[in-house]
Amino acid sequence: MQPHDIFEESDALAEELLAVIDLPLFEDSPRVKTSDVACSLALEHWHSVRTLLRGGLLSSALVVHRAQFEALVRSVWLTYAASDVNITKLTATLSLESEQMAKNMPQVAKMMQDLAEKAPPQAYDALSRFKEESWKALNSYAHAGIHPIRRHDDGYPLKLLHDVLRNTNGLAVLTCMQAVVLSGQQPLQRRLLALASKRSACMPPPL
Repeated sequence: MQPHDIFEESDALAEELLAVIDLPLFEDSPRVKTSDVACSLALEHWHSVRTLLRGGLLSSALVVHRAQFEALVRSVWLTYAASDVNITKLTATLSLESEQMAKNMPQVAKMMQDLAEKAPPQAYDALSRFKEESWKALNSYAHAGIHPIRRHDDGYPLKLLHDVLRNTNGLAVLTCMQAVVLSGQQPLQRRLLALASKRSACMPPPL
């Protein structure tokens, strides 16, 4: 597949996925609405990663890719594991006071621990596999570690760029599966998986 083809395939996948999840939420509770905001944020990061990769900006793309994963974890955690106190902290009007109150929100490691106990096993397993495979390298890119220093100096292999594109698309499918959970229409997850299978050239290999 030529470089432009994999990006065009990703664009087609994005259009198809977003059409499926264009749905109302199943309820308007603060928990579901805040989970939906985090889910939407993860999708925004996905679009940003694809744009950065198309421009050859791999290191910056991977920083946003890490944020994409964190936003998805946050959405799933808000759905299944966050306390009512944490929901209240994230729904407060943004101010210096509310910013201070939200400083002790659980980060990825703690959220993953909570999800291991409270989330559906399939959701936790998918997030856990991604974290196990990618987290150390993503942290390196976020903190100007050896990965971005060496890649930025030596150049970015085309295969690495394509692999990141596939990984960000894979996370996007998980995010869309979370979106249909928030719509209360879980059977649509099968349709999402079918679309991903049809566009396998721009998806990561099965784990």
